[in-house]
Amino acid sequence: MSAALSRDEVPVYDIVGVGFGPSNLALAVAIAERNERAADPAGATTAVFLEQQPGFGWHRGMLLDDATMQVSFLKDLVTLRDPSSEFSFLCYLHDKGRLIDFINHKSLFPLRVEFHDYLEWAAARVDDLVCYGHEVVSVAPAPDAGCLDVTARTRHGSTVYRARNLVFGTGLRPGLPTGLSTSDRIWHNSELLHRVDALPAQPRRFVVLGAGQSGAEVAAFLHQRFTGAEVCAVFSRYGYSPADDSPFANRIFDPDAVTEFFGAPGEVKDMLADYHSNTNYSVVDAELIDELYRRAYQEKVLGAERLRLFNACRLAGVRETGDGVRLTIESLTTGAQTTVDADALVCATGYRPADPFPLLGPIARQCQRDAEGRPVVDRDYRLRTDPGLDSGLYLQGGTEHSHGITSSLLSNVAIRAGEILRSVAVRRPAPDRQQLPSGVPA
Repeated sequence: MSAALSRDEVPVYDIVGVGFGPSNLALAVAIAERNERAADPAGATTAVFLEQQPGFGWHRGMLLDDATMQVSFLKDLVTLRDPSSEFSFLCYLHDKGRLIDFINHKSLFPLRVEFHDYLEWAAARVDDLVCYGHEVVSVAPAPDAGCLDVTARTRHGSTVYRARNLVFGTGLRPGLPTGLSTSDRIWHNSELLHRVDALPAQPRRFVVLGAGQSGAEVAAFLHQRFTGAEVCAVFSRYGYSPADDSPFANRIFDPDAVTEFFGAPGEVKDMLADYHSNTNYSVVDAELIDELYRRAYQEKVLGAERLRLFNACRLAGVRETGDGVRLTIESLTTGAQTTVDADALVCATGYRPADPFPLLGPIARQCQRDAEGRPVVDRDYRLRTDPGLDSGLYLQGGTEHSHGITSSLLSNVAIRAGEILRSVAVRRPAPDRQQLPSGVPA
């Protein structure tokens, strides 16, 4: 579609996806597979996904060479929905000539760089559905009944896409402590690999804030890479806590658990979220905890401590200097303060769900919210809207309050994509015979 088309010439898509991370990638795969099986081409689901990055990328700043996934490879883009799919991680391994090697490795958890390569492999197979370098800037009612006009900004100007349904898959946004913003010396861990090469050749000290998996990985990475630098890990806990990945606790990630959680009373949802927060939040793989403790103990024995753990502490002050950052670290138990000068502060302080409502503009007022201001979401991930809005608005993320802990995780991505596609399909109007242009033009 060219930007020169008039509004009345804009083709209508069943689905316009905002963002193209793993969640909307899984949806694109589900659409491609459904269309391949469709007996009548007129019944195919038409879709385009708009991604502001120039190509597919998922947490590239944390693709550490030795970091592994915390989720089984069987919870890939498709397997839980369709084990016979040609988009599975096993098919990827076979295509790359590593299937036997992976089996011999006897692991359910591939390297993160390998899983990212799998996602890129899958994305390349559905690239006719994706427009990269397209940043969605606004959504407005369309002249066509039951449709929305989605405006995306590109380096060539702007383009309008008309949608019967909008699916937000914009992922998570880095979260920083109140009062802090990123700079040359203050980073979120999501920027780690992009920032670290710009440091002086001989950095003296790093401070890593956070007690979760990312914080532990960053501390281990910096400690190993910069052998002459000190790494100070700061967290409010007494130490890194292990993730509960036991079989019974892992049932919180099961597809059936989503339905059970959705139908539970509010107080039960709160109870379950509290009980099982240690499956995902501020917890670390036991092997990494053991490795960090081994390093710290070895250095204590040798009398050369580079890995310093400020446990039960908080940052009481942060000030950038000419060549680094000066931090005040305060003990929560004694109140004692320690001043530390560092080359960089790395905040491994988690992520926040992206808010879709600013893009919707006035349309957001037609979206229902609960007493706490959170979006009301139906079981099929469709935002509940006022009767006057016929277009479907779907969320892939930001639904922990309604659907549980899997809202922003890979664990249920395959099932969720199938459920959203099914919801769109049953609401789809009878197809007309006017076909969209083949492929998705840039």
